[in-house]
Amino acid sequence: MGDAEQQPVTARVVSSLSDIDAADWDACAGSANPFVRHAFLSALEDSGSATLETGWAPHHVAVEDVDGKLLGVTPMYLKNHSYGEYVFDHAWAHAYERAGGHYYPKLQISVPFTPVTGPRLLVNEAQDGGAPARDVRRALLAGCIQIAEKLEVSSLHVTFPTKDEWDVMGEMGLLLRTGEQFHWQNRDYTDFDGFLADLASRKRKAIRKERKAALADGDIVIQTLAGRDITESHWDIFFRFYLDTGSRKWGSPYLNREFFSLIGERMPDDIVLMLALRDGQTIAGALNLVGGDTIYGRYWGCLEDHRFLHFELCYYRAIDYAIARGLKAVEAGAQGPHKLARGYVPVHTYSAHWARDPGFHRALAHYLDQERREVDAEIDYLGDRTPFRKEPNA
Repeated sequence: MGDAEQQPVTARVVSSLSDIDAADWDACAGSANPFVRHAFLSALEDSGSATLETGWAPHHVAVEDVDGKLLGVTPMYLKNHSYGEYVFDHAWAHAYERAGGHYYPKLQISVPFTPVTGPRLLVNEAQDGGAPARDVRRALLAGCIQIAEKLEVSSLHVTFPTKDEWDVMGEMGLLLRTGEQFHWQNRDYTDFDGFLADLASRKRKAIRKERKAALADGDIVIQTLAGRDITESHWDIFFRFYLDTGSRKWGSPYLNREFFSLIGERMPDDIVLMLALRDGQTIAGALNLVGGDTIYGRYWGCLEDHRFLHFELCYYRAIDYAIARGLKAVEAGAQGPHKLARGYVPVHTYSAHWARDPGFHRALAHYLDQERREVDAEIDYLGDRTPFRKEPNA
């Protein structure tokens, strides 16, 4: 660290969020991204969703000054599998083990089960006279690498950090990886029709047709709930939706029923639940969290199949919500090139990786060089094929 002599710091491992005061953690996490706040991460632990028993053993790192003041934290987990990460390294694990190594356990800096870009090296930037934020971030990452070396794990992975953090990680020798998601961006629209006016005529008509069909198919009514209006009965039905989707997509759902009650209790002002009702019965729902300038679509599920209802609840209602509240973006989760036709544009996501074995490190570096070029090419290709009207002579 640049001011190491003037600002000595120490790093320690924390085995539970309960060992750090929520206000102290949140002074580092800030308020812009709900997923790195104490309320969300502690709900994962306290519900039993992200624990040693589920293969997510908390090994959070805290950096403190000589007086014990918390300067920065990072959410980190010791893992014995690669599930719930959304940056896939199963092929790496298989290759390393075929070569005679042990890929697991590994260390993961992330928000479990949450493919959302956000800060991972969390710094209390309001501190007076403390070490510069960049130095604290480097100290956090250096501490994580030291822990990885001490535990003799195969690797350390940082998934969905911010671009600025990713750059620092590259400077510190980590291997850099990119991915792709589709996000909707608010161009100062005053209503949904304003957004549609930006689209090519054919795409505009297709979206209007989808929205009309979604509600007409069974006379469906959409209800939007937020904050304390969301009750335990709402969580009961939504958990049924979550289980249905989870069982079809990944076999064993990651979250349990208690998790939803805990976030409803601990962070109600950050939650928006959109429900579809037919004949007074709730048949589908989408769970969103709201950050400083973004609404994040997280989970969706249904008990009945209706044409375009998924698009209506997860994409179009989120756009409506963002426009009405002046939010800058909608992030509707991982994957989904089908989002492109609905006004969601391709963007980069980031991850960084450290491997203890030099030969494995070199092999990954070669692979990632090629993969980054392929991701760039695909984003460029899809970026030229968005549904937005082309400007004259563009």
